[in-house]
Amino acid sequence: MLWSLIKILIFVAMVAALTFGATFLMDTGEQVRIAVASTEFTLSPVAAVVLMLLLLLSAWLLFKAAGLLLATLKFLNGDETAVSRYFSRGRERKGFEALAQGMMALASGEGRVAMAKAARAERYLGRPDLTSLLTAQAAELAGDRAKASETYKTMLTDERTKFAGVRGLLSQRLADGDTDTAMALAEKAFSLKPRHTEVQDTLLRLQANDENWSGARKTLAAKLKTGDMPRDVHKRRDAVLAFSEAMDAISSNKTELGEALINDANRMAPGLVPSAAMAARVAVRGGKQRQATKLLKRAWELNPHPELAEAYAEIAPDETAAARIKRFEALIKPNPNHVESRLLMAELFIAAEDFPAARKSLGDLYETAPTARSLTIMAAVEKGEGSDDAIIRAWLAKAVTASRGPQWTCGNCNNIHAAWVPVCDNCGAFDSLSWVEPPQSEIALTNSAEMLPLIVGAIEDKSTEAEAEDDTVLPEVVDITPNGDGSEPNRASAST
Repeated sequence: MLWSLIKILIFVAMVAALTFGATFLMDTGEQVRIAVASTEFTLSPVAAVVLMLLLLLSAWLLFKAAGLLLATLKFLNGDETAVSRYFSRGRERKGFEALAQGMMALASGEGRVAMAKAARAERYLGRPDLTSLLTAQAAELAGDRAKASETYKTMLTDERTKFAGVRGLLSQRLADGDTDTAMALAEKAFSLKPRHTEVQDTLLRLQANDENWSGARKTLAAKLKTGDMPRDVHKRRDAVLAFSEAMDAISSNKTELGEALINDANRMAPGLVPSAAMAARVAVRGGKQRQATKLLKRAWELNPHPELAEAYAEIAPDETAAARIKRFEALIKPNPNHVESRLLMAELFIAAEDFPAARKSLGDLYETAPTARSLTIMAAVEKGEGSDDAIIRAWLAKAVTASRGPQWTCGNCNNIHAAWVPVCDNCGAFDSLSWVEPPQSEIALTNSAEMLPLIVGAIEDKSTEAEAEDDTVLPEVVDITPNGDGSEPNRASAST
């Protein structure tokens, strides 16, 4: 309401101003003289104003006529007009229809048809940013890798399609096994789109396979920054990379750098078995036995493993069997009922020749978790308690055919490794190894899993000392060496 009143007042003021101006011009006695060449015109003020307005109108009409003439010239010259736009819409309609048909052919697995439709779409549209990728993918589907590669390279010249071209070439080089070129392409793709998850994963895998640990750590940091990786997963994988870099540094005689990286790896992932064991050994070499003990206890609490027990034994290598049992009881205290804890203590009790305690520690693992290790321990217990050799042989026979137990197994391809590695030797997967029992095991226990160097030695020594007393009979073997008199050979039996 107020605004309407204001507009009315403005209109009235303008009318009043114009009226006042016209009245002023009419009342004035002055005249306007205009001289053109030798002709002079005398006009009243009102007539002069009217003439000025007519001149302005004429100038406006002249500009409009000039614009119409210019538009006519442009039309004759072929520039875009309503008529040209009509024909262009028809070409676009045909082009997009061909593009859609090409995409459907590509999805249907008809590579040649898709290539033809892509070429038709390019003729109508003239938009390589839309049709080049369809052409390249259709060529790959049709088996024309040369055409696909050529198209991908052409895409590199256009900023709109450069990343897609690099990614296409990267896929081809990976399929060809050209990892060096693939690495360079992955780095280029990463520089173009550092937040692209697939490129990050590909570059990380290539860097890990190439043992470029420092570069892989930078790529991993980028994944964390973009939010594509949980922080706990990042810490674990960064620890794996740091430990791998540390091993390379130590092998290159960069001991100080290697030890620092090992400690960083253990700090980020205390449960990573190889880094925890190595960090403890580094501490022991530096005379820091208490620190080594603390590291191994923390690691055992998170992930009991024979390699940790081996490193724990190295803290005091000359201790007695009884002292070792007491010290190891502190190690397994957080989870004494874990299978690894029970097997470890059973082995230690056997080394101390406390066979009833070993049997108690082993419990029913030979039934609930029958592995070569648990069954071999049971055979050692029976042997130590003086059981019949048939019983001992029965346990050993079961151990031969039993599962090898937990081993370093790739979660991607189930390949078994004798020792932990950051990259699977079979499928190239990064950080895929876990200490688990594989579905089917075809290899013997690894050295890291054989925590019985003292036990085996003790059993062998004991059997050697008791050979004269214990005439244990194993399966008969035939002595095929002829007797001196040519008579039939004697049947002999082997004893332990």
